[in-house]
Amino acid sequence: MSAPTATAEAAPMSRRQTLEALSGLLLVLFVAMLSGTVVSTALPKIIGSLNGSQTQYTWVVTATLLTATATTPIWGKLADLFSKKLLIQVAIVVFLVGSMAAGFAQSAGQLIGARAFQGIGVGGLQALVQVAIAAMIPPRERGRYNGYLGGVMAVATVGGPLLGGLIVDTSWLGWRWCFFVGVPVAAVALFLLQVTLNLPTARRENVKIDYLGAGLIAAGVSVLLIWISFVDDSFAWISWPSAAMLGASVLLLALAVWVESRAAEPVVPLHIVRERTTALAILGSLAVGMAMFGGAVFLGQYFQIGRGYSPTEAGLLTIPMMAGVLVSSIVAGRMITASGKVKPYIVFGAVVLVAGFALLGTIDHETSLVIVGIAMFLVGIGVGMTMQNLVLAVQNTVALKDIGAASATVAFFRSLGGTIGVSVLGAVLARRVSDRITQDLAAAGIPTSGAGGSSTLNLDALPDPVKQIVRAAYGDATGHIFLISAAIAVVGIVAALLLRPVTLRSSLDLPDPGRSVAVGADAVDGAPAFDDVDADPAHREERARR
Repeated sequence: MSAPTATAEAAPMSRRQTLEALSGLLLVLFVAMLSGTVVSTALPKIIGSLNGSQTQYTWVVTATLLTATATTPIWGKLADLFSKKLLIQVAIVVFLVGSMAAGFAQSAGQLIGARAFQGIGVGGLQALVQVAIAAMIPPRERGRYNGYLGGVMAVATVGGPLLGGLIVDTSWLGWRWCFFVGVPVAAVALFLLQVTLNLPTARRENVKIDYLGAGLIAAGVSVLLIWISFVDDSFAWISWPSAAMLGASVLLLALAVWVESRAAEPVVPLHIVRERTTALAILGSLAVGMAMFGGAVFLGQYFQIGRGYSPTEAGLLTIPMMAGVLVSSIVAGRMITASGKVKPYIVFGAVVLVAGFALLGTIDHETSLVIVGIAMFLVGIGVGMTMQNLVLAVQNTVALKDIGAASATVAFFRSLGGTIGVSVLGAVLARRVSDRITQDLAAAGIPTSGAGGSSTLNLDALPDPVKQIVRAAYGDATGHIFLISAAIAVVGIVAALLLRPVTLRSSLDLPDPGRSVAVGADAVDGAPAFDDVDADPAHREERARR
């Protein structure tokens, strides 16, 4: 076992110091999100220029999500043991190296490999930004700052596709700058964090990192996701490769659970995962991740290939979704801070998310853009009200010493859901598009060799009759995968409804029950939660008025 912790106490940060540090953290989060969104509208042209396939198109996205997912719990646990600031800086450097490698890729395979390495840094940034914010701001106040997070998400998600479209549409830049563009932003973030971020560091003796558990989790998740990506394409569902890969994944993850239950410093503390709030937040995040990432990643492809718009136009057409994220996250964040209640907003967001995807499930290659825009706006509202607030609900239930592992665990399952969603929905889309193109080519009397052996994503290389068939196939098949996303998102509603109604605490850490006053409404997972009255002037004033 490791020695007891000895935490270096630091004076509470003023609001100005908090905002200065938050600016660097939000810039880091912006860079991480930009790495995915900037290629969303550019990816059809990128894969087309590299003569890639639909499977490789999916893997450019999946590779980043896979490595980010596998490494997220490791980053989170390291944040509970070592300097959070140093770990964020390391993650930024890894991200920078991956971005440069992706920009210099000469083939789709090289691009996938570079994106996989980049994902290691993305996993760290996604987990560690949440951890650092939790170490600075109490849960009750964090709802207000979640509005800033939502704003950054919206800007990155709106600006990313627009920026990516402008880059690939500008001849003297080219698609490689989709990966280079994040480098200077990350460098600025690195400098800002060095100057502004000052968090207390836990100094621990005899620290034991659970390398075996981390390796088993990463291996088990990776094998599972690789199987999901290739099943029903390279081999059948019922076949020896399926049995071997699925069996290996189950065995590795079972061993990981056994190791984690006995490790001195587990990567994923099982006592946290077993708590009701955490377990339900994990289930909700898994469903939201599958629906959100799995559905939204194909919108750029729908607008460009299915509808014939340019990358820049495709970026502009995604603005309704990002507007929904921006408005809902800011409004909900303010209301959560005012009331201290988080469950109603998660439930409402989950319902709206399902409604948005259900409406997107009705689209084809001729659907009115007004209907598509309304559906995307609803999806944006759902995402803005659920994603960050599920993390907030979990952070409210754990002690500060476990905040890294708890936050990373929720982010891990959200990324896992997203990776599974992209892989499964990408496979479904590829199969439906392939079947539809083959059927329509045969009906038109065009031999399947009419595409000249080119990838169906490289439309410029296709004859006009074939090009129209490909556009219709993609436009009509995309609605089907959004319908699947809606069905998956229903699980999020169930999880949200089962969450216990709690009031967010006003202290950074779980206060000492010996000097706190229990508040019955704040009971969490069967145990009373406490508001630290001595540390919160607002509570003292409220009790005085009573």
